[in-house]
Amino acid sequence: MPARLSWVVPPGVRITPAAAPARGEWVVPHGGGAPGAPVVYYLHGGGYVACSPVTHRPITTTLARQLHARVFALDYRLAPEHPFPAALEDALAGYRWLLGQGVDPRGLVLAGDSAGGGLALATLVALRDAGDPLPAAAYLLSPWTDLTGTGESVRRNAEACDTFQPADVPRFAAAYLGPTPPDDPRASPLYADLRGLPPLLTQVGTSEILYSDATRLHDRALAAGVASQLHTYDGVPHVWQVLAWVLPEARSALGEAVAWMRRRLADAGGRVV
Repeated sequence: MPARLSWVVPPGVRITPAAAPARGEWVVPHGGGAPGAPVVYYLHGGGYVACSPVTHRPITTTLARQLHARVFALDYRLAPEHPFPAALEDALAGYRWLLGQGVDPRGLVLAGDSAGGGLALATLVALRDAGDPLPAAAYLLSPWTDLTGTGESVRRNAEACDTFQPADVPRFAAAYLGPTPPDDPRASPLYADLRGLPPLLTQVGTSEILYSDATRLHDRALAAGVASQLHTYDGVPHVWQVLAWVLPEARSALGEAVAWMRRRLADAGGRVV
């Protein structure tokens, strides 16, 4: 069997595509995912212009197996064909669809990496503002929270980040934003009012271009009274967790996140399997 057909569906899980009204895929561990089991709602990264649930299966399948949870990875619309606020609209619709399917928000964790991490945070803010029930917690992996590109690490780590270049930040931002100002808090949730959000766990590498996006978010969340934790890691690439099938540091980070999620789900009164 060609490698490209075998690596995308690892043993121990089953993957089922989902169509409208929420396009994406369910990742469910074998023998798990019973009704009432935890649900992770995952928003993939890719600068709002690339990637899909398939590219991030190393993360979603690992979370499903370790947490014994159902993971729904949303295939949201991408720029430049679908600029802001398309991704946010899709993320909100997907969350509300999950709750409409009977998912208890107390047993749900919202998660996302890079652009998907920023989108997850923006989704939380929009849900809070609309009066929707909030999830038990949110897990953010190297989140892109500031589309202005003014974080100090964008320059300091320009030569250290081997995943993308500093010039990619304004290019991806422009493709996503269209005429929207880059400091609009709906697109750059670093500038949003963070009060009332659920507990946050943010993981980021110290050599990442987006390091300052994560540290400033953590500081602002704490100042807003949010139970925020920041875990930093040396010597890892941007969103290293996507290498979970080959990199021990990725599996370790995801394992730490799973342990944190279990505690937060228990605190919220959700079922922990």
